[in-house]
Amino acid sequence: MKKMSVFVDESGDFGNYAKHSPFYVLTMVFHDQSKDISGPIKRLEDNLKNLGYDNYTIHTEPLVRREDIYENLEPNERRGIFIKLFYFLIHADVSYKTFIYEKIHYTNSDALRSKMVADISSFLRENLSYFQAYDQVVVYYDNGQREITKIIKAAFLAELNNYEIRKVRPAEYRLFQAADLVCTLTLLQKRYELNALTRSDMLLFYSKKDLRKDFLKRIKEKEFGYVGG
Repeated sequence: MKKMSVFVDESGDFGNYAKHSPFYVLTMVFHDQSKDISGPIKRLEDNLKNLGYDNYTIHTEPLVRREDIYENLEPNERRGIFIKLFYFLIHADVSYKTFIYEKIHYTNSDALRSKMVADISSFLRENLSYFQAYDQVVVYYDNGQREITKIIKAAFLAELNNYEIRKVRPAEYRLFQAADLVCTLTLLQKRYELNALTRSDMLLFYSKKDLRKDFLKRIKEKEFGYVGG
């Protein structure tokens, strides 16, 4: 039975536009279950263990901002954790698709939800033969926001009949943490474009040039349908 796993994560909220929360991001990471990624997973686990983080769940936004459990870590410690997850994603045989929305353009949360359903449905429709080649498409989400569960159901139901949605705990799957990483890199890309990188960003990534060359440019190679350039 040919199976596709889709790990979904989001960044942002459905509240009104605010300076501290101007964007909403949704990311899907795709893994053909016939592709073995046990090697990259083991390397990630071993690398984190060597850093002193055994059985450790990575949350990249607070990692970058030095919040929550990361508030007492030095920049190089946080960068080390970030890099380990980043290289796991780079070397794993997976791809991703991300959607980003500037909330200022939507009059209310219903308008944003409708746009997201339309965009995800359009993406699935444009790649229908690819997804229909699988006997089963399993979508994993942690139910962190009920709106996202409804959006996923609406979009997938409209385009596919071979899917199911399963609830996941972030600690259970490194690919779910990889989806979280892509959300964070998508926001960093937007701040890079707007010349709005923060002091926390610069402490972790050193410079705009280094961020672009070492992370933003490389992650594009994993985007679904990437053909180079």
